[in-house]
Amino acid sequence: MSTLGASASAPVGRFAPSPTGRMHAGNIYAALAAWLIVKSQGGSMVLRIEDLDRERSKPAFIDGVQRDFEALGLYWDRGPHFQHDRDEAYAEAFRLLEGKGLTYPCFCSRADLHAASAPHRGEKLVYAGTCRSLSDAERRERMSSGREPAQRLRAPAARYGFTDLIQGPYEQNLAEECGDFLVRRSDGAFAYQLAVVVDDATQGVTSVTRGVDLLCSTPQQIYLQELLGLSTPEYAHVPLLVAECNRRLSKRDRDAALDELLARFGTPEGVIGHIAGITGLAPTDDPATPEELLKSFSLERFKENLADPVQILWR
Repeated sequence: MSTLGASASAPVGRFAPSPTGRMHAGNIYAALAAWLIVKSQGGSMVLRIEDLDRERSKPAFIDGVQRDFEALGLYWDRGPHFQHDRDEAYAEAFRLLEGKGLTYPCFCSRADLHAASAPHRGEKLVYAGTCRSLSDAERRERMSSGREPAQRLRAPAARYGFTDLIQGPYEQNLAEECGDFLVRRSDGAFAYQLAVVVDDATQGVTSVTRGVDLLCSTPQQIYLQELLGLSTPEYAHVPLLVAECNRRLSKRDRDAALDELLARFGTPEGVIGHIAGITGLAPTDDPATPEELLKSFSLERFKENLADPVQILWR
């Protein structure tokens, strides 16, 4: 797909916030780690606003997240790019998958999916393949009910793996540990997995740093990259910042939201320094700008400082 690919001699990373609320400590940590990893290699950063969820993405949050990055000193070199402008690029990729005979309509409701799917690795459900082998007559019958189907991609019984910069080797048998996954939702919106693969390629992203909760999505994305003829970035999945009882920080619960962090630590430098210190990005939690942290940052030292590569208790 000639319109999708891109290349770069120096690493290109990305900030990819969803504009569904104010940034919290976990978002800031992942963004700071991404910036330090790329900038320590002489690379550049892209800002992409991941507003696929049109209902939850609000203009005020889109403006706010850019102001938050700027206030924290996390500057980007290109962008912002918006997913709401990218439907034709996603449609082009979908048509290629469809032309390979790898997609099929899925009529399952959310309740159907939970009833039929088997859990894997905690929250992740493995699709049971309910709609995979429907006959043409059965599909016509379901279409006649007025229910608009989603579109799934057939997952092969093959292992897809990679070596993560933080987590080390990781692989999945897609058929057994993932199942056929969505590439287009029933409301017509393109699914996250397809969109980020297309966007990373188009925007020349070669370095992806994000939370370890997305580690299990990476084999699916590598499979899509293979099907679409796209290169695979280097991945680094950092631990999650968690609150009490191993509960991840969230925008919904306003855990450690940026305005509360600023009230607690006084300045953006205070926020950055505290997060860097407790996560191992810096040796102390003294106030600092990202530029100041960059002077002594080392990916190897960061990995050595991680007592737990999966989660870090917020404090």
